[in-house]
Amino acid sequence: MGRSRYNIHDPKAIHFLTCTVVNWLPVFTRPATVDVVLDSFRYLQSSRGLRLYGYVILENHLHWVASSDDLVRDVKNFKSYTAKQLLRTLKSLHAGTLLEQLAFYKARSKTDREFQFWQEGSHPQEIQSWDMLRQKLDYIHANPVNRGYVDFAEHWRYSSARDYAEGTGLVEVFKDWG
Repeated sequence: MGRSRYNIHDPKAIHFLTCTVVNWLPVFTRPATVDVVLDSFRYLQSSRGLRLYGYVILENHLHWVASSDDLVRDVKNFKSYTAKQLLRTLKSLHAGTLLEQLAFYKARSKTDREFQFWQEGSHPQEIQSWDMLRQKLDYIHANPVNRGYVDFAEHWRYSSARDYAEGTGLVEVFKDWG
């Protein structure tokens, strides 16, 4: 998992994950960039058997709780694929300033590429109990509320909070747990 001090030790266990844009750049302020992440979740669900328990996408990072047969592989593929697609999307949107920043903040060790999209690692934390899963879901769903973006978690479009409030979100989540 990159150079992070956090690692996935059991690739089949449920994990809380965080993916952060390099230097916390606000990339997910456009629906087209968020769609790349949502489409990638859907692909991993249909093709790789990913179980997505919850997620939230904010302007510069995302949190998700997931499990699969090989979460190490799936997180690596997710970050690699979304980075390429997001760079392609930003180019098509003529987001020159963001692209310049993604090039500027690229780690010196990344000599094989022009840009770096994601920060190293995904800060995985293995979920040890159903109580811990509930706590992590509450945390991610509260993020937009705590930032003052919405008054109620289920009002944030790019979150699974709607699913847990008996609504329908943008990506199917696995709620049959505990």
